[in-house]
Amino acid sequence: EEVKNTVYEYIRNHQKIVGLNASGLTFTDIDLTDKRFYGCSFQNCTFSNIHSEYFRARMSIFDYSLFVDCNLLKSNLQFSSFAGSTFSHVLFTGSDLVHNNFCGITSYQSSFDDSDLYNSRFIKAHLIDTSFRNCNIKKTIFYESIQQNISFKQSNTREAEFEYKEGVIL
Repeated sequence: EEVKNTVYEYIRNHQKIVGLNASGLTFTDIDLTDKRFYGCSFQNCTFSNIHSEYFRARMSIFDYSLFVDCNLLKSNLQFSSFAGSTFSHVLFTGSDLVHNNFCGITSYQSSFDDSDLYNSRFIKAHLIDTSFRNCNIKKTIFYESIQQNISFKQSNTREAEFEYKEGVIL
């Protein structure tokens, strides 16, 4: 309990956070607006009711985490991994989500609308009632993803990869 409180206090009091290992913690009702995380580990974390703007992460790991009822509007997340994570009612609207790993995620009623997803990966993702409207999905890969009630309206789908082609190097 003492370690959790120390981590929460550190995040609350610092704008730039480097190399933090917060694996397995639960974050509820925490404001991450304008916070910057570099090389941090949030594996197996739970993020609930997070309402933030301009959240930034570089080379951070969120693998196997749970995001529920979160608004991460206008975020800038690059070179980060969300492999195996679950998103339920999450809004990334207006975000830069470049070079990220979303492989194996499960997404329910979430929105990536108006975001840049350049060169990100959604391999074997389960995308249910999720929106990718007006997104840059150039070089984004959706191989073997399950898609139910998905919208790519006004996104550049011709620039994305939906089917594996023999001889393509990832």
